[in-house]
Amino acid sequence: MQFAYQFPQLVDRLILVSAGGVTKDVNIVFRLASLPMGSEAMALLRLPLVLPAVQIAGRIVGKAIGTTSLGHDLPNVLRILDDLPEPTASAAFGRTLRAVVDWRGQMVTMLDRCYLTEAIPVQIIWGTKDVVLPVRHAHMAHAAMPGSQLEIFEGSGHFPFHDDPARFIDIVERFMDTTEPAEYDQAALRALLRRGGGEATVTGSADTRVAVLNAIGSNERSAT
Repeated sequence: MQFAYQFPQLVDRLILVSAGGVTKDVNIVFRLASLPMGSEAMALLRLPLVLPAVQIAGRIVGKAIGTTSLGHDLPNVLRILDDLPEPTASAAFGRTLRAVVDWRGQMVTMLDRCYLTEAIPVQIIWGTKDVVLPVRHAHMAHAAMPGSQLEIFEGSGHFPFHDDPARFIDIVERFMDTTEPAEYDQAALRALLRRGGGEATVTGSADTRVAVLNAIGSNERSAT
């Protein structure tokens, strides 16, 4: 979304999959990882036997909570941990995380710039059991993006492309086949920026519209 905002001339279509930057809501693990000692904690994964111990503990916990939303995504979380012992990987993860998350949650929102996608085909994909970013974020983003398409994966977590890859590929291919690439129009974009977004550009149910407008109007939020 940030790339589309900064370089609209390079964007034909936009697909958002379990995307961050909607409201402050984010899993507490990421809030803790963004704290000053978060990077040091991740560095412990480089010590001998620490990562294998974490993975074994994770598998044991996964068997105990496998039917829960957290247990559903745990195997993919453990897979990601495999890459973090590399110094450059953990440093990049820490810098990226702290740029958008602090102890209060996500610091940035894309909702105040979503109206700029009205000329860009947008596909949103989310899982109902996402414990990293709740599925209500999908409905809020959909409401804030005029003409966007929304696909919800029932029973899927934060990684819908792992849970049902065949369906995921089908949705992406259908989206590509049934939409025309956006044509960059600098004059139209300039006029859109002057006009701005606001209540008139938000759709959806009353509750969703209120949630979107509250997120846009929050003084603690910064624009993308």
